[in-house]
Amino acid sequence: MPIFAEIASRSDVLTALRSPRRLKTEVLGGLVVALALIPEAISFSIIAGVDPRLGLFASFTMAVTIAIVGGRPAMISAATGAVALVVAPIAREYGVDYLLATVILAGVFQLVLGALGVGRLMRFIPRSVMVGFVNALAILIFTAQLPHLIDVPWPVYPMVAVGLAIMVGLPRLTRAVPAPLVAIVVLTAATVGFTLAVPNVGDEGELPDTLPHWLIPDVPLNLETLRIIAPVAAAMAVVGLLESLMTAKLVDDITDTHSNKTREACGQGIANVVTGFFGGMGGCAMIGQTMINVKESAARTRISTFLAGVFLLILVVGFGGLVAQIPMAALVAVMVMVAAGTFDWHSIAPATLRRMPRSETAVMVMTVAITVATSNLAFGVGAGVITAALLFVRRVAHFTGVDVVDSDASVRTYRVSGELFFASSNDLVYQFDYADDPPTVIVDLTDAHVWDASTVASLDAIETRYRAKGKTVEFIGLNPDSAQRHDRLRGTLG
Repeated sequence: MPIFAEIASRSDVLTALRSPRRLKTEVLGGLVVALALIPEAISFSIIAGVDPRLGLFASFTMAVTIAIVGGRPAMISAATGAVALVVAPIAREYGVDYLLATVILAGVFQLVLGALGVGRLMRFIPRSVMVGFVNALAILIFTAQLPHLIDVPWPVYPMVAVGLAIMVGLPRLTRAVPAPLVAIVVLTAATVGFTLAVPNVGDEGELPDTLPHWLIPDVPLNLETLRIIAPVAAAMAVVGLLESLMTAKLVDDITDTHSNKTREACGQGIANVVTGFFGGMGGCAMIGQTMINVKESAARTRISTFLAGVFLLILVVGFGGLVAQIPMAALVAVMVMVAAGTFDWHSIAPATLRRMPRSETAVMVMTVAITVATSNLAFGVGAGVITAALLFVRRVAHFTGVDVVDSDASVRTYRVSGELFFASSNDLVYQFDYADDPPTVIVDLTDAHVWDASTVASLDAIETRYRAKGKTVEFIGLNPDSAQRHDRLRGTLG
């Protein structure tokens, strides 16, 4: 079949197919992720206010599609809480068909943004924001498990403890089988064997018994529909791309490999378009399931991502009765381990905090605080980037200096050094002695760089003030880029 031929043509997949050990890792990793995806997808469907089938079908189509067209092997994309929060109002006010139309349009927006190179903007995200992003996600993953640990039967607590013990201890003995899978199997067997009355996957919502099918949303094709769905689709596109590209960068760091961010952005768009036409609520990369796949299961190829989607569909449609009996305690234990493994503990070590500049720590804390407070990664990362940019501008602005290097009765020479832009050049005009300087003034800009119109306006103001005193000023030493900018804007800024 063409779909399998496309997957098999990838170099990472070919490597896995030649190695039985690697192939086993990928298959088992996909199975563990599929089991963890089921309750998550159901929960996100509830957040969005739609039938659980929309979340489960979205997780299937997103995972399978992104395995083929995505740019980051082993990363898991499915229905997510971030997307569910964005699309919930449209589902609540206008119904499922408008939701599906929104998902399709969001995919189109992501394709356009990917084609425009939005993936390359990742290089502008500072490390402190990335660390804050990771820590915030770990906190959100952990807090999402708390409802399953409050007001529950007492056997839940020892079951979670046993699950954690298995996942901590088993890797020290063998890594032949993923520890999360062993924990799920053991705790499920114990629940069924001892008929324990504990919450299970079936309590989260009804599992589908039919396959997803192609459909076209029943919405009017007019400007009014576009007015309704476009703002939500744009927000979903941005939030989905941000979470996906940040997760891709995190996986790059963990696996010490490079991913194609432009392809990933376009792939997310294609996956959402496909998902919308197959009755799914849309989605993006999932940090928790990706960490299960990459860190806990050690998967590295597209096979695990593809099989996660396939196994999910097989499990919920073909083995729904068995899957429904999996205790939530087992999945909670898995996600607690994921949260602990995701958090960057080194970033909050006292020794690290003492060495780290306060501005870097402030940016990290800002990113974590806003992300956790809003449960919205876009807000947290956006605030972190803005804070980092402002602190950087403030720091760079202090490295600008004006010094007198030569002076006699007829000529005085000033040397300006540093990066000249709006934050550093606005005070430049006050650094010269207009009244007492000799008739000729030379401003040497050899050690400076003119970056913007604000600086050119400041140089014009300096020239105007000297001219008002009957004196002449000459700017020398401009590098080619600064000279070009100065010549083009000089005298035109009022």
